Amino acid sequence: MALPKANRLKSRQDFQAVFREGFRRHGSYMTLRALRPSLSKIPSQDAAVSNNTHCPTRIGISISTKVSKRAVVRNKLKRQISAALYKLLPDLSSGWRLVVIVKPTAAECKCISQQFLQELEQLLVKAEVLNGHS
Repeated sequence: MALPKANRLKSRQDFQAVFREGFRRHGSYMTLRALRPSLSKIPSQDAAVSNNTHCPTRIGISISTKVSKRAVVRNKLKRQISAALYKLLPDLSSGWRLVVIVKPTAAECKCISQQFLQELEQLLVKAEVLNGHS
C-alpha cells in the first residue's frame, strides 16, 4: 500500500536538506536518514502548516541502480518498504523528514517484507522517531 500524499517527501530540496542536515542510522538492508522537526526552519511549501505543530512526518525512499539494474526489482523493493512504512505510520512522531536508502544487500537476500518491517522498526527506534520519542 502506498503512503498517503501528505506523508511523502517529494521535492529535491527536501531530500537535499535531509542529506545535508540530518543524521543517519545503519541497518543490514537499509540506511535511515532523519531530520528532526524544527520550528525555525520550515520549508516554504509548509508555510501554511507552520502554525500547526502536528505537521505529518514525510518519508522518501531512495533505491539506486547499484541495488539492481532491473527496474522491476527496484520497484518491488520500494513497494515492500512502502508497505512496511504504512504499517508503522501511526506510531511515528510528527514533523520528521525521513529518507530510507536501500542497500544492495536487500536485493541479494530475497528478503520478505516482514524482515523489512523489523529492520525499519529498529532503525526508527534508534533514531527516536518511533514510539513517542521526540
